[in-house]
Amino acid sequence: MSLPKRMLEGYASFRANRYVVEAERYAKLGTGYQKPRIMVIACCDSRAAPETIFDCGPGELFVVRNVANLVPPYAPDGKHHSTSAALEFAVLSLKVEAIVIMGHGRCGGIAATVNPGEPLSSGDFISKWMSDVKDVAAEVVRPEGCSDHDHQKLVERASVEHSLANLSTFPWVRARVNQKELSLHGAWFDIALGELHTYDAGDASWQAVAG
Repeated sequence: MSLPKRMLEGYASFRANRYVVEAERYAKLGTGYQKPRIMVIACCDSRAAPETIFDCGPGELFVVRNVANLVPPYAPDGKHHSTSAALEFAVLSLKVEAIVIMGHGRCGGIAATVNPGEPLSSGDFISKWMSDVKDVAAEVVRPEGCSDHDHQKLVERASVEHSLANLSTFPWVRARVNQKELSLHGAWFDIALGELHTYDAGDASWQAVAG
């Protein structure tokens, strides 16, 4: 069965335009050369693609996307750990210099966690995957008069902070950070406004990036 029409049209455009412009880069990448300096852990949400937001070309970012851009704690228990495996490869093999956890506004996974009217899932995976966020949400203080939208934004950002803390439970991440060979960053993207906000761990605050 052929691919969906939209994908075939997009591929034709890629071959006729971007590939022509960047053919030399693709040829180099195709020889096995891959040396991205930055890893991004982002959400699966179709509206928040890191390569688009940061205007990056092929080979520049090592991107892992999962539901709600979560980093689980270090747990070498022999089970399947996709995000942890990607982290291990990025840090120990690719030796990335920075890891960015990027959340975003109107995240469906976070919404289902903070809104009791939207149960997560009766399926096999999502509820378990999002279970840590329930604990994060419970710790977020909702200011008086805070709208549902703003409350969700607080939880989205708190979840990024929690994942940053989980990153430090990985011994090889912690070691490279201590050796100043790796830096950890938090970011949050407002889809509607196209605004990026970053987390300052020094004073535990979020600031908009001038653009």
